Amino acid sequence: MVLTLMFRPYCGLCHQMRDALRPLQAELGFDVEIVEIDDFPELEEKYNELVPVLLHGDTEICHYFLDEQALRQHIQAA
Repeated sequence: MVLTLMFRPYCGLCHQMRDALRPLQAELGFDVEIVEIDDFPELEEKYNELVPVLLHGDTEICHYFLDEQALRQHIQAA
């Protein structure tokens, strides 16, 4: 399973969410693709004020802060 993290390099919350995901990757068996939204105008328009946003496909799992419970529930359901 590959999750997508909408990210900005200068965003402290983005770095926090990325770092919080790392220890869960091996346990829950997912990879993370990091997308810098400022490189994609359509993503910047859609997610601008919500970053960081964690997605699986088009499904938003959480934004601003990692919701570990929501992540675990989503992975179990997938």
